[in-house]
Amino acid sequence: MADTPLIRLGTRQSPLAMAQAHETRARLCAAHGWDEAAVELVPVIASGDRIQDRPLAEIGGKALWTRELDIWLAEGRIDAAVHSMKDVETLRPETLTIAAILPRADKADVLLGAASLDAIPESARVGTSAPRRAAQLLHRRPDLRVVGIRGNVATRMAKLEGGEVDVTFLAAAGLQRLGKEQVGNRLEPEDWLPAPAQAAIGIECRTDNAQARDYLAAIDHGPSHAEILAERRLLEGLGGGCSSPIAALTTTEGDTLVLRAAIFSADGRELIEYSASFARGDADAPRELAARLLGRASPTVRALFEGGA
Repeated sequence: MADTPLIRLGTRQSPLAMAQAHETRARLCAAHGWDEAAVELVPVIASGDRIQDRPLAEIGGKALWTRELDIWLAEGRIDAAVHSMKDVETLRPETLTIAAILPRADKADVLLGAASLDAIPESARVGTSAPRRAAQLLHRRPDLRVVGIRGNVATRMAKLEGGEVDVTFLAAAGLQRLGKEQVGNRLEPEDWLPAPAQAAIGIECRTDNAQARDYLAAIDHGPSHAEILAERRLLEGLGGGCSSPIAALTTTEGDTLVLRAAIFSADGRELIEYSASFARGDADAPRELAARLLGRASPTVRALFEGGA
């Protein structure tokens, strides 16, 4: 074994991000027959973790999750960065490449504080900062009150337990990666659409780093990568950002992807939804689906999709 690590993985310092980095290291070691010391984990406190009192859209969007890691990649302080793909901007620098997507976990959301959406008490306070969750909920339950909360899994669970909100949502995949599988009540993705790229861990490296790309290729999961690329192409076509209520669910059927997507008005009153089936790797079909959605949307909804991602 070399005296220095073979690859340095940058990661946010939150508990969930660290769990994702540990999973990535374990998969790299298993794929290459390495000892754990061959993969160094390099944590950073991201801007998005430091600033939690305002919505992301007000303070810089999804770039707050990637900014520090991008800088470290450019400076050569790390060889690759581990991301929750749901939190990665749609348009990335050409100097960076998403070299691997790990096998996608459970795409579902979990509801905490009530047994089901219908069981939430009338006029209850629902804690979420996600436009997709807020709009989808208000479409189903316009009587409920949305309260903006941000923070990691523990923070949001504490706000619920402290009575700041009556119910809240978390991603099933995140809870599973933290060993909290029994928390809350799972919402079927077919009934409650998840966020684009939800439950996917992606590893990004510099495009010109051939060795890192070679290492990471060994842990790339082709079907999951194809789903994430399709959903990110949908986002690109929509031009959505952190304030855009977008939901998407992709299922894989052999070499065919079925992408179901919905966009909402912020108050949930307007919903536009379509599905499309296309061959894996078809880059045009998701953008065509985006055009259909926007073509049916009112000017009010289209205005939510003009800021880019």
